[in-house]
This record gives sequence, C-alpha cells and structure tokens, in this order.
Amino acid sequence: MITGELKSKIDRLWDAFWSGGISNPLEVIEQITYLMFLRRLEDIQKAKEKKSQRTGKPVENTLYTANDQPLRWSELKELAPDTLYEMMDKGVFPWLRRLGGDDSTYAHHMRDARFTIPNANLLTKAFDMIDGLPLGDGDVQGDLYEYMLSKIATAGHNGQFRTPRHIIELIVAMMNPGPQDEICDPACGTAGFLVAASEHMRAEHSDALLEAANQRHFHNSMFHGFDFDSTMLRIASMNMLMHGVEQPDIRYRDSLAESVAEEAERYSLILANPPFAGSLDYESTAKDLQQIIKTKKTELLFLPLFLRLLKPGGRAAVIVPEGVLFGSSKAHKAIRQILVEDQKLDAVVKLPSGVFKPYAGVSTAILFFTKTNSGGTDNVWFYDVTADGYSLDDKRTPLLPDEKLGSQRSGLNSTEHEKNNLPDVLVRWSRRDGSEQNRARTEQSFCVPKSDISSQDYDLSLNRHKEVLYEEAEYRTPLEIIDEIETLDSDIKKGISGIKDMLR
Repeated sequence: MITGELKSKIDRLWDAFWSGGISNPLEVIEQITYLMFLRRLEDIQKAKEKKSQRTGKPVENTLYTANDQPLRWSELKELAPDTLYEMMDKGVFPWLRRLGGDDSTYAHHMRDARFTIPNANLLTKAFDMIDGLPLGDGDVQGDLYEYMLSKIATAGHNGQFRTPRHIIELIVAMMNPGPQDEICDPACGTAGFLVAASEHMRAEHSDALLEAANQRHFHNSMFHGFDFDSTMLRIASMNMLMHGVEQPDIRYRDSLAESVAEEAERYSLILANPPFAGSLDYESTAKDLQQIIKTKKTELLFLPLFLRLLKPGGRAAVIVPEGVLFGSSKAHKAIRQILVEDQKLDAVVKLPSGVFKPYAGVSTAILFFTKTNSGGTDNVWFYDVTADGYSLDDKRTPLLPDEKLGSQRSGLNSTEHEKNNLPDVLVRWSRRDGSEQNRARTEQSFCVPKSDISSQDYDLSLNRHKEVLYEEAEYRTPLEIIDEIETLDSDIKKGISGIKDMLR
C-alpha cells in the first residue's frame, strides 16, 4: 500500500511539472514515464552486471556499450543542471529511440519518444524526486504508477481513459483468470484491466507461476492490449512493466477499423471498457464486423468484435452503456438475440449512474458472456448495484474506511452493505447456479429464464425483469378516517360533526 509520504512526493513532482509549464496530464505522465524508464534500465543493467561478476562470464545482452556509459541514470544524476539538460536532449533521447532494434516492449514504444521538459531546473528537480522513489520494490513501484495514473481521472476531459480501479478489480475477480488464459483488452487505454489481471494471477495462482512454462507465458504471451493512441500505448506498456510483466503484447491497432481475421478466435478472456464515441462511417468499419451486425454505433460494434476475437469457450466481461440493454433498433435487438440465443449470456450487472463521475454520468452495465456458437443460455443472473463504496456525485468521496472498500471484503454489516455492494456481488456471483436460482425478483439479485427474456424482445434492462414489492394498503371508508381525525383536536369536533351529517 502506498504511504502518505510517497503520495506527497508524487504530488510535489506533479505540481513541479504543472508550475514548470506542462499542463496536459498525459504529457506529464509521459515525461515522468521516460525518467522512470531510465531508472528501470539502470536497475536491469546493474542486475546483469552482478550476475556477470557472480558467474565470471561477460554481461549478457548489455543495454549500455562502453560509449553509452555516460547515458546511464547513475552518471546522469551527477551532472550539473545545464549539462544534464543538454545530455538528455542530444544524447539520451536519440539513444532511447535507437533502442528500437531491441525487441523488448519498452524499446518498441520508445521509438517516438520526445523530450518536452522545458528547462533544466524542472529536469533536475524531477531527477532528484524520482531518484528518491523506492522503484526497486515491485509492489510499491506499481502502486506509485497507479497513483500517478489516478490523476488523469481528476484532470477533466482526459478522465475517459480510466475505469475506476475497484470496478476493474471486481470484474477481474468475477472472471478469475487462470495460468493458461490469453487475456485481451482491445481498447486498453492505460492497461488497467491487464494490470489487475496480472495482480490477480500473482495473488491467486502464485504456485502455478513457479513453473517455467507458465512463467514464460505470463511474461510473454498472456496479456494483449490494443489502442490507436501512441501516448496511451507508451503509458500502458510502462504500466505493465512497472507491475512486473516483462513482455506484454501492447500494440497499435484500430480495433473497429481493421479486419480481425488475423486475431480471430485467439483469446480465451476479454476484459474491456471500450470507448463509445457514437457513430462510425460504414466505410471506416471493418467489413467482417458488418457481416455480423449492420450498424454505425460503436457501442454495438464492439460486441461482435469481442465474439470474433474469442476462442470457442472463451469468456468476456464488458462494460456497456445501458442503452445497449434495451435499445429498440434492429441492430440493438440483433446483438442481444445473438448473445442470448447463439452464445451463452451469463449475467447482467447494472452499475450506478455515478460510477464514472466526474467526467461522465452515463448509466452503464457489465455484460458477462461465453462464446459457444451453439447457445447455452438457460438463465441470466441479474444484480442491481446501487452503491460502490463512494459517493455518486462529482467528488466520489469514500463512504467507508479503506479496509471496507472494494470487492475483496468480508463481514460487511447491513449498513455497510448499503454503502458498498461489491463484496455481495462477488459472493452471489459464485452462487448463480445454486441458491441464486431461488431468489425472488424483488431481491437485489435474481435469475431470469431465457424464455422470459426472449418473450420480452430480448430486453436485458434490469427494470424490465425486476418485480416491485408493494404493501397491500388497508382500505378505510371516509367515515372511519373522520372518526380518527376527531380524536386529534377537540376544537374541530363541531366542524367534523357537520360534515358527518352531510355524508349520512
């Protein structure tokens, strides 16, 4: 867990960049990312040199040649401010871009690296601050980077790149990825889903990761993320590296515009909160997606994309705008029918409308489905999340102490549950094929047979299937009501008596 002191250091570093003239939060993170890369490369090189000293063999795959030694972090931090600034601009960044010959992820995404820190004083201050961060500790390193990314969400329009971490962790826990999974996020942004999946793997399958084959798979072929924003790709790549994944497959791809033929049926698990930009031109949409569903709406096009990417038996958890659940257009109905009739729709979890505030108040839901190509939907599990542990206004203030937030909490009492439903979602999800089948539709979670869904034109909105419990009202005659009123105040009895005579 990141401490208050470390948060303060990141805050001071962030403020230094803003006061130094870099106000775009993505640019701030990108420049800090480059400096963290340099420190990371120094740590890797030192580890190689220690191994060389221990074995008596030459350094394997050295990052720095004899001529490159002045470009190492340990050398740079000793330079005077003006000399350091000139070395970064004319020496380090050209060297970083040349590292593209190396097949590593960090090298690949450094090919377009630009040095935009405006002056030597800011650079020196950033060097000193980053040199004092405990980046050698993998957990702290990841937490620090996650905290830095959280600042995107408070920076206005750029917040759309970030799904709240506690929602991501809930989805990953529900899907419970295993050592053999190949996980893909076709609109990965900062790679939040992939990072959470990697952390889940380490926590839940640590023994399996001790096996060499599983470890190779974890570092080289388990995690796949696509995006068409080069800045996002650099940040996503760094995020994965900071969380200890050495060679994730993070690459440029316009998921809706490019044919998915080369990626078809490749992945066993998709975790995604794709952007919903509105409408695309038919000409710019991949033709193989239009063969499944004819529409310009991006929120619908992503669903057939996910079905094409999944292997048979593969699973998906996808955040969608609530309109996908009940839209009345031909395309809306068609994709819902495909999920229910041709695949296996497992669950619909409705989220509160304030989950994505302060930058979006749209109502959303999470769809869980399995690709079968042969149906299999018997019952669909519904859950109405009314609270996620935070206020649903723009401030998103925690409503409970840290130890009561998130989905991995047990023993919440009824009052605490009213403020955080997520632990209950996780528990009841595990019972969806058992006791949940017997829950009344007046409850917060319940199951609905496929026949009921198909008879409702495949409407998946929770309100369509939930029943409201009304208390039976007691009927009383006007005279009985007036008799009760009579007892309230003796001063109005005379007036009431006249009304009674009229009613008789």
